[in-house]
Amino acid sequence: MADGEPEILMPSEDHPTGEFVSQPAKLLRIAAMIRELLEEVRKSSPDEPGRKRLSAIYDKALAMLKEGLSEDLQKELETLTLPLDGSSSESEIRLAQAQLVGWLEGLFHGIQAALWAQHAQARAGLEEMRRRGLPPGPQQGGDDRRGPGQYL
Repeated sequence: MADGEPEILMPSEDHPTGEFVSQPAKLLRIAAMIRELLEEVRKSSPDEPGRKRLSAIYDKALAMLKEGLSEDLQKELETLTLPLDGSSSESEIRLAQAQLVGWLEGLFHGIQAALWAQHAQARAGLEEMRRRGLPPGPQQGGDDRRGPGQYL
């Protein structure tokens, strides 16, 4: 995997350092919600209660995002996001949400690049095995007539 590309991990895996995402589906849902909020803010002019609500949603979304990110990505997100409060203007809210959507899109592009690199690496390994004349591994769905192993 290339540097700067986050790795996707299942929540049960232990990965103490580096950039990784343990809950990609959650990230996608939050990103879609923030993108929709940004579109709604662009279409309307929220009043004071609406801006307070948007600020609260933004803060909650940031907290939820951090739950699915490695410590390295959490720190990066903290340094790039703008703090909002109940008195934030409409333009401040738009900027903060657009910045967060942009960061998430960059993260998703990094994930896609990491997946592509993993796929290319696996394919190269398979080609190397074929070149050496080694069998590619166990066949799936085949009729195994050898019987049980020595431990069964």
